[in-house]
Amino acid sequence: MIGVMVKIAGDDAPARQFYAVAKEDLALAEWAAVDLALAAGEVAASPVAGVEPVQAVGRLSAAVIAGAGMAQGQTRELGRRWPRRWLGG
Repeated sequence: MIGVMVKIAGDDAPARQFYAVAKEDLALAEWAAVDLALAAGEVAASPVAGVEPVQAVGRLSAAVIAGAGMAQGQTRELGRRWPRRWLGG
């Protein structure tokens, strides 16, 4: 699970957007989330209110990834609300 600070058109400031990424390598997962975030808006270049622009929130279990029907390497946008059901498995 990766959080990316994104400023979407019409917003006053960047807000954290969450992405589920089915990749083992953390750096590759972060870049995959940033690639998808860039389609939504402008990614912050520096911390916003103490939150890093790109930050791993938690590791998704294989059960959660499989239960969500995600294939290995897939990235899925989850929105701005804290994705607690994704982190619980």
